[in-house]
Amino acid sequence: MTALLATLLAPLLAVLLALAPGAAAAERAYRCDGDLLLASTDSGPVDALDIPNVVAGTAPGAFVVLRWRDLSLQLPRTNNAGAPSYTDGKWWWSLEDPDQPRFRLRQGLGTIEDFSCRAEPAPPPG
Repeated sequence: MTALLATLLAPLLAVLLALAPGAAAAERAYRCDGDLLLASTDSGPVDALDIPNVVAGTAPGAFVVLRWRDLSLQLPRTNNAGAPSYTDGKWWWSLEDPDQPRFRLRQGLGTIEDFSCRAEPAPPPG
């Protein structure tokens, strides 16, 4: 009986999780230094609602996944106030201007490489 119930509830649970606030947003395409970069954000599990850095629906626990060149990066949301930014201490992605995000790589002793990024036009509906 338990197995039957689990089988029947699994599809419903999958739908509910997909619709939950933590569900990933659709990928957005950018060109960074001439190469395609795909970015998707996830609001993640929110466990600290009293931190006043919630902008554009992101909060602590949120993250972005960046797919660029041969890399796949998952960067956690920073606790910085203002526009959403994400970093793992080495890579940094900031959406101060969502059409021209800042994408940086820390390469060691104060050396930072900036990559020029621009949003790609959205594909036509259909």
